[in-house]
Parts: sequence; C-alpha cells; structure tokens
Amino acid sequence: MGDAGAPGIAATGDAGAPGQPVFFYDLGHPGCYLAAERINAALGVVPEWEPVVAAELAIGHVEPDLATIAAQAEALGLQPLRWPSGWPPDTRTAVLAATYAKRGGRAVAFSLAAFRQAFAGGRDLGEESTVLIAAAACEMHPAAVVKGIALRSVHAALEHALARATAAGVRDLPAILAGGELFTGPVAVEEAAAAMVARAGA
Repeated sequence: MGDAGAPGIAATGDAGAPGQPVFFYDLGHPGCYLAAERINAALGVVPEWEPVVAAELAIGHVEPDLATIAAQAEALGLQPLRWPSGWPPDTRTAVLAATYAKRGGRAVAFSLAAFRQAFAGGRDLGEESTVLIAAAACEMHPAAVVKGIALRSVHAALEHALARATAAGVRDLPAILAGGELFTGPVAVEEAAAAMVARAGA
C-alpha cells in the first residue's frame, strides 16, 4: 500500500490522512459514478477513494432509473449516458484493479476512467478488456494490472476495505465518511459537503 505520510498522497485520494473524508464506491454503481464526477470539487478536499464490491457489502441490487441517471449526468455536464452492455456487471475484477491502482497513487485516475468506460462508453466492467482500457487511460501497463489483480496483498486490501466499510455502517452506496458521520445515497456528496462547511464554521 502507499505510504500515508508521503508527499502528495492525501491530495490524490489514495491513502488516508488524519481527518480526511473517505469515499466508498463500487465501479458498477451509477450513483457512485455521478458522485465520483463531483465529489472532489464539492468537498473542497480530495477524500480517500476506497473501492468496494457492493454485492459483498450485502447491498441488494436495485434496478436504477435510467432516465433519472441520464438527466443527472446531463445536469452535471457529463457525456451522454450509455448504459453498460452487461447489466448488472460483475465488478470484482475492476474493483481489484482499482485497489491495485490505489497502491500506485492512481485510484482516482483509474476509477474515473473505469466509470467513464462503463457509463459514457457503455462497456461491461465485467470484461477484462474494459478494465485494461481504463488502466491504459491512466498509464497503467496492462500486464502489470493483470498481475496486480492476482496479488494476494491486493485481495487482502480489498477485504480490508470491505471490513472498514462494514465497521462504518455502510449499507448503501455511494457512501462518504466525514468527521465521524456517514452519508449515503444520491445526496451523500451534498450532505457531506454541507456538514464539512458547518463544522469548519463552528
């Protein structure tokens, strides 16, 4: 894992720092995609990006409202929504790749690339080729990513993230842990941002 004390790590969202918010997300979750595209700017600080697999958090699958997601994406100025060809996707390989990317300081870059491949490109994150396209977009070598996904230490890191999310009480995604409070669901970003502003002004 990356050194939490290394210069620049906290600014990239790849390792925790004291008081740094934590953003829990699954790459195949459309709400997490919308949150990911605005969270850094909305919070005013870059949170720690902590990828998890929603299915392993026992979060039930809810069929999203495509029209609402598309309208929200448009309101945010994102590319037109293209729904992934495989739905719902098996995101474990993609999330392992994000976990591996986090070790190298590229959690944010890889995750945004993967989200965009899925929801702007319509690609299936359950396919390794989609994961490798996202990796290439942030200059991660495909062979290194394939090897990284298989590392026991990367699997252990993902299990740690799951335990961390469970301990925080995450029952829905996206989820943001900030100042000891947990914010989840479609308005998590805005609620977390408002709470952070209120604490700063107190």
